[in-house]
This record gives sequence, structure tokens and C-alpha cells, in this order.
Amino acid sequence: MKGATCGAAREIEYLNKEETPTPIAEAKALARKRAFAARRAAHAEGLDGRAGAHLERLLAGLPAGSVVAGYMPIRTEISPLPVMAALVARGVAVCVPVIRGAGQGLVFSRWHPGAEMVAGPFGAPVPAQEVLLVPEALIVPLVAFDARGHRLGYGGGFYDRSFAALRRAGRPVAAIGFAYGAQQLPELPVEPTDQPLDAVVTEAGIRRFSDLPF
Repeated sequence: MKGATCGAAREIEYLNKEETPTPIAEAKALARKRAFAARRAAHAEGLDGRAGAHLERLLAGLPAGSVVAGYMPIRTEISPLPVMAALVARGVAVCVPVIRGAGQGLVFSRWHPGAEMVAGPFGAPVPAQEVLLVPEALIVPLVAFDARGHRLGYGGGFYDRSFAALRRAGRPVAAIGFAYGAQQLPELPVEPTDQPLDAVVTEAGIRRFSDLPF
């Protein structure tokens, strides 16, 4: 296996523990604890179908041949799998994230319903046969988001590095957070390396933060 999908087998942070955590690291850790509790409660309410219908509507403008990155949900993450399967059925290429190593961005390997998968060390499966694609839209898991379009992940920085690399390359890429509405926090602590989302989709609907390329 060449890598592992982005995710966590337990709802824990990827952050390396520092002897003296910075104030912003402490603020993010507190925000994660609050958001994890809200996500666990929302996950039990059966909201995935409603949220998925909004996500499918948002992506309806993507033509066949487009490339979309989804993800393999773990624990209490909202599931994009039905939407991913619907995209494949209408000719969109779907891929999932693969971690190469700490401090690196993600690569994305092609996925389809029924694809052979192997276990990744963080609890999410990865495609057994790696076929790398470059996505133009990414459905992104998250721990929390705020009304400004900021995202809080698990702390590894994998998606932030990936967004930054795609945007530096001048590629038209849309970062779409997929979450339960309960995961919204009033205001997230933000660092210069944190990359914003272009939209967030929840069971309540679609919230756009920038113009999408589709």
C-alpha cells in the first residue's frame, strides 16, 4: 500500500503535542472537543440523506468527465458515498484522498462503487489499485466550520497543503465542506496556513463563500 486515506480511526487530533502549546493550538483543541461532541449527536439523527440531496444539487452542473474528490467516511463523519456513486453513474470521475506522509499534501486515487479497497492505518479504506487523478472539486470532511468559510480539521494540515498547492498551480478547484449544521461554531481560530472553503453543505442547505467554477 502506497499511502493512507485522510481521516482518523478515533476522533483525535493529528497535531504533534508540544511541550508548551501555542494559544492558537489550545484554542483549536478546545474547538475540536466541542465540535466532536456536536457531530456525534448530529450523526445519530439521520441527517445524511437531506444533506446529500443538497450536495448532489450543488454538483449537478459538473459535466461528464469532470473529476471530483470525495472521501471514505469514518466514525461520525457525514457520508458522501451515495453522492459519489451518483456522480460516477453520470460519468464523473471520483477519487479519494491518500496520505503520502506527514507534512505533505494529499494525492487522490480513483474510486468507484465496488472498487477493491484495502485498510488504511487511520481506519478508512483506500483503493487497492492506485490511479491518481487531479480533482477540480473536493468534497471535504471536517470537524468544524464557521460563517466565514473557515474549516477545522483533525490537525494534520493535509487538506490545507493540498488546497494551497492546487490553487498555486492556477487550477480551478472548489473546496466544498460537507458536514452537519451542528458542527458550525461562532468563530474558528485561524492561522495563515489555513485554507478557506468555497462552500459548505449541510442538511439545512448550501452556503457559498465564493464563486464556484460550475
